[in-house]
Amino acid sequence: MNVITDSLLSIVVPFYNEQDNAVLLTEKIHESLQGYNYEIIYVDDFSTDNTRKVVKAMSDSKVHLIELKKNYGQSLALAAGIDHAKGEYIITMDGDLQNDPSDIPEMLGYAVQEEYDVVTGIRRKRKDSLVKKIPSKIANFLVRRVTKLDIKDNGCALKVFTKDIAKELNLYGEMHRFITLLAHLEGAQIKQVPVKHHARHAGVSKYGLERVFKVVADMMLLLFIRKYFQRPIHLFGIFGVLLIILGGLINIYLLIVKFGFGEDIGTRPLLIFGLMFILAGIQLFTIGIVMELLIRTYYESQQKRPYRIKKITVGGESA
Repeated sequence: MNVITDSLLSIVVPFYNEQDNAVLLTEKIHESLQGYNYEIIYVDDFSTDNTRKVVKAMSDSKVHLIELKKNYGQSLALAAGIDHAKGEYIITMDGDLQNDPSDIPEMLGYAVQEEYDVVTGIRRKRKDSLVKKIPSKIANFLVRRVTKLDIKDNGCALKVFTKDIAKELNLYGEMHRFITLLAHLEGAQIKQVPVKHHARHAGVSKYGLERVFKVVADMMLLLFIRKYFQRPIHLFGIFGVLLIILGGLINIYLLIVKFGFGEDIGTRPLLIFGLMFILAGIQLFTIGIVMELLIRTYYESQQKRPYRIKKITVGGESA
């Protein structure tokens, strides 16, 4: 029995105004996955062209179409497709034909035979304009430097996930940009594979330089989740205590100046700074305590544990 060809695969593709790409993409997927058991899940993110009509006209039993009620963005479109997916392995890719479905079999081989949880593509000879390349390079550099996760191409949409990892990804906002990092935070074993990249077949790109600011904002949120989600008091509490100590030292100095040397301190800006530091420190420390209680409520109310178990072995055998 061939595990790769027998396992159901789910190919999840978000669509937004891709009427001229839908049919050709479907043909390429069929051509590349001959002999495989798969389903194609197209998620239409409230396209304003005829994308939905084109997909419905295919009459292809392997093609599933999810229509969203409004434009939610690529992250939630991916989330909708992943939630609907039934496959043991879930493949994500863009709908603009820049990803090549012919790379999927090789990537699946790594996921199945070498038991990687995520296999992500590295785009070779990327066929994009500088408007897309520059934000992508900035994002890749920031991820590598700040998170120590050595992923060369976070922006490549062509990825293969095991079902367990894909279903645990909490995608919202613009988090699809860091989907590999999110999988890493879930404990995924990740493999990078060079893949082909083509120029956009039809339509226009939905990305611009404003993506840089979204990347930075999402990066800050992910760093907080990565380091302090389970212990926010360590972040807010430490800064709060430091501010309280700094404000206290300033006020002690001013008291010495006032009563030791008889100088007037009422008009000194330093007095205001001292009081502000103490108040800000108390607020930060309080925020840390409140968030700590919220985190405990989050886990206990949903009966979730702050860790994930991949496998349990008893006597050399999986339990």
